[in-house]
Amino acid sequence: MDFFSHEQYIYIRHESFCQVNSLSANYMQPQSGLSEIDKLISILQQSQIPANLKERAMQQIERIALTLKFGGNLTQLDVTEKYIDWITNLPWFNSSQDLLDIRRAKELLDKKHYGLDRVKTRVLEYISMLILQKQNLKLEAYRAPILFFVGLAGTGKTTFAVSLAEAFGREFIRIPFGGLGSAFDLRGQPKTTPAAEPGMIIKALRKANTKNPVILLDELDRVSSDARSSIMGVLIEVLDPGQNVAFTDYFIDFPFDLSQVLFVATANNTKDIATAVLDRLEVIQMPSYNDDEKIYIGKNYVFPKYVQDLGLTSQQIGIDDAVWPKLVRPLGFEPGIRSLERMIEGIVRKSAYKLVSGQVPSVYVNENNMKEYIA
Repeated sequence: MDFFSHEQYIYIRHESFCQVNSLSANYMQPQSGLSEIDKLISILQQSQIPANLKERAMQQIERIALTLKFGGNLTQLDVTEKYIDWITNLPWFNSSQDLLDIRRAKELLDKKHYGLDRVKTRVLEYISMLILQKQNLKLEAYRAPILFFVGLAGTGKTTFAVSLAEAFGREFIRIPFGGLGSAFDLRGQPKTTPAAEPGMIIKALRKANTKNPVILLDELDRVSSDARSSIMGVLIEVLDPGQNVAFTDYFIDFPFDLSQVLFVATANNTKDIATAVLDRLEVIQMPSYNDDEKIYIGKNYVFPKYVQDLGLTSQQIGIDDAVWPKLVRPLGFEPGIRSLERMIEGIVRKSAYKLVSGQVPSVYVNENNMKEYIA
C-alpha cells in the first residue's frame, strides 16, 4: 500500500478541488454562466453550516464532478443539488430570542382562552419553570416535561399550543400525525432512494428558520396502526433530551440538535400512545364546554375574530343576544366549539355577501331573520 506524506495529501486534495472548478465547463451549456458545480461550490462556501458537514458535502460535489467527467448522467447531480439546498437552508445556528415575561403570558392566555383555569395554571407553571432555567441556569436547552393536551375535538388543544409559542415569541409549526403511515415521514428518506427527501421534523425547522421553534405534534393517536410502533420509536428519540441533541434525519445524514425545540403534543385519548412516549409527556386533560361557556366563547371570542378578519365593525354586523342560545342548543352534545365556529363563519360569510352586493347597508341577526344566515 502506498502512503502519502502530509504535503502530498494536501497537494492531491488541492488538485482534486481544482478539477471540480474546471470539470463543469465540459458538460454544462456555456451560456448558463457559472456551471451547476460552480454554483453548488459557491453556495456551500458561503453557507453557515457545521464544518464537518461542509467538508462532507464538498467531497460529494467532487465525486459528482468526476462522475460527470466520465460520462455519468445528471440524476446524481439533481440529488446533490437538492441535498445542498437543504443543508444550507437549515437553521444550524439561528435561534430566536425568548420573551420571558410571566405577566404577559398570563394576559395572553386570559385574552385567548375563556375559562379553563386549571389548564391555564398548568401552562403558566410550565412557562415559569422555563423562565427560571433561562434566567438562573443560563440554559439554552430547557429541561421540563413536554405538555400533552388530551381531549375531544374542538376543546382548545391546538390553540393552547399556539398561545404557548406566542407567549415565548417563538415560531410555531404544526406537524399533523393524522394518518401518518411511515416512520420515514418523520425521519426522512435516504439520498439513495428514489423518493429521497427530508422528514417532517427537518422540514418544520426549515420552515421556522430557527432552531428553537415550538413544534406541535398534533393528533399522536391517529397514526396508521401498521406504522405505529416505528413512529413511536422515532418519537422516543425526538422527545428524549438525552437523544435529541443529535437527531439524525436519513436524508440530511448529519446530527441536528433538537434540544432547544419546545415540543407540544395533542391527542383525543392516550390508549394508542406507546408507554415509553407517554413517560416523556405530561398529560393535561382538556375539559368539555357547557352551553354557557360556548355562548360566551362564540359571542366574545369567535364572532369578533371573524368580524375583525373582514375589517368590519360592530355597527356593520351584529348578532342579537337572544340568538346565541338558539345557535348553541342544537350542539349540546358536542364537547368542543368547532361546529359553533363553522356556524358563526357561515353567518359572517352570508353577511359579507349581502354587504358587498349592496342588498343591505348593515347586518343585524335576530330571531326573526336568523334562518336566512344559518341555512
